[in-house]
Amino acid sequence: MSQFDQGLCKHRIKASYHEFRAKEKVIADYIMEHPEKIIHSSISQVADNLNVAEATVFRFCKRIGFKGYQAMKIALASEVVNDVKDIHEKIHEDDDEKSIAEKVFKSNIRTLEDTLSVMDADKMKQAVDILCNAQRIEFYGNGGSGVIAQDAHHKFIRTGIPSAAYSDSHLQMMSASQLTSKDAVVLISHSGANRDILQTLEVAQEHGVPTIGITSLAKSPLSEQVDVALFTLSEETEYRSEALASRLAQLSLIDALYVNVSIRKKEQMQESVTKMRQAISRTRM
Repeated sequence: MSQFDQGLCKHRIKASYHEFRAKEKVIADYIMEHPEKIIHSSISQVADNLNVAEATVFRFCKRIGFKGYQAMKIALASEVVNDVKDIHEKIHEDDDEKSIAEKVFKSNIRTLEDTLSVMDADKMKQAVDILCNAQRIEFYGNGGSGVIAQDAHHKFIRTGIPSAAYSDSHLQMMSASQLTSKDAVVLISHSGANRDILQTLEVAQEHGVPTIGITSLAKSPLSEQVDVALFTLSEETEYRSEALASRLAQLSLIDALYVNVSIRKKEQMQESVTKMRQAISRTRM
């Protein structure tokens, strides 16, 4: 069962909202604002209320990963039952500095909690297996995701597994062309639709390289084409784009992968860290 065969109706809508067409946004808004009405309404009643065709509502349910309206309604019902009040208020221009800081921290906490809620244990294990079996690991990301790739390299160099990070698209493709099925690549893209990243993915796959993607929950070419997809979940606000908020979750996913790999390769990691400390200590003499 894939990530999109499970629940999390509201999360899926939030993750894909920016990609919806006008009528899809009308349906999405109605579901988010009136979930109880959806639960107690048929597809024809919803279509009449929104002045759209039943087929449009059905296609929307398929668009966010459900088999149909009934499956979406069941998932939504489980969320409504377990829903809690959102304590994370929006930032206002007249907020003082401490209030803004508190709201930013709470938003970050929410992003991490939401990302944890969509984590697939089987996918995480598959990703760790790939990394532990790799002779070399490379991390690719462009723009803000490039910073995450660099952070991943900074962590994984401690594991003793040779690693590298590239944020230049040409270098990504050149390096990927030199890898083999014994290596691994991690591609980071919030949208999952970055053309350069997808081209690099294609090069890696042509050489049989196992691939891991870190992206948003929304269905995307990256999430559908990599061997293992790990998802982040974040909400866009007036002062922070969804892509910016997701970086904390991306960093945390990288942390989780690093710690898992370090535990499995404890002796190799300890030897590597010892060598690094000895090398760095020379610069302090």
